[in-house]
Amino acid sequence: MTSSAAHRSVPGYRTAGPAVAIVDAAFRYGARVALESSSVSIPSGSVTALIGPNGSGKSTLLNGIAGLVAPASGRVTIGQVNGRPLRIAYVLQDTKVNQSLPVTVREVVSMGRYAGKGPLRPLSREDRRMIDEVMERTSITRLAKRHLSRLSGGQRHRVLLAQGLVQDHDILLLDEPVTGLDMVSIQAIRDTVREEAERGCTVVLTTHDLADAWAADHVVLLAGRVVTSGQPREVLQSSFLIEAYGAALLNVDGTHLLLDDPHHEHDHPPGAAERSLSVETWNWLREEIPKLLGAQAEELLQERQDSPEADD
Repeated sequence: MTSSAAHRSVPGYRTAGPAVAIVDAAFRYGARVALESSSVSIPSGSVTALIGPNGSGKSTLLNGIAGLVAPASGRVTIGQVNGRPLRIAYVLQDTKVNQSLPVTVREVVSMGRYAGKGPLRPLSREDRRMIDEVMERTSITRLAKRHLSRLSGGQRHRVLLAQGLVQDHDILLLDEPVTGLDMVSIQAIRDTVREEAERGCTVVLTTHDLADAWAADHVVLLAGRVVTSGQPREVLQSSFLIEAYGAALLNVDGTHLLLDDPHHEHDHPPGAAERSLSVETWNWLREEIPKLLGAQAEELLQERQDSPEADD
């Protein structure tokens, strides 16, 4: 048993059934249907990527698993281990903190330990050891005494990830963990996600990057409902992607391939309605484009550049 897994119920940590079972669950916000009736299972001890265009229900499904949003119909069942429900840690894309609050990085991470013991009980030696370990894993140890307001976006997100990791958890939920981050932070988070799965944790993350989906063990493709789910090679096929993304999948601009995101659930600065895909995703789609449209990628690029609308 590794030291960082000591706060989990091991051995026997992985459940025999799915970590989460969603059966005929529909989610609404008032009169608006955020996710139509859908069924899907999240396998235990694996990385599951939720993908789909903006407004497809990714964040809603994540909130439903976390218990923050109750299904209007159907049910969401969290698995059990050793007679208790699996514990969930949820790392949001961003958490608003008063910039004048005099709190350091280490103090923010330490707050994760209070979830199971209350803020008035002092941290134990084991608590402090766990805090040290997750800070080292997320490469923020050198930032321990820095004020939260003095961090970059990538550093801040790694701090929030560390706060989630230090909690007693069996399921880790991540809302777009690498969106808008620098490459150092992206790699640190991707490494941490894989380490969590290897230690037996169930990781569920939302992403816009098909490269992250390819790296996952399990993929759920959403478009206002569950289009399909399974291993990446089963889900990331042209027919399913077209069904989910439609015309938003292929918006060729120069040498980049963009996803149209006009209805994102999160707030973004002006001009963020389109997001460029990673190099890995672009290289993969260069091979998929002929299957999707029956033409070579270079021909599509040339047609786009030669079209009358290209100068608009």
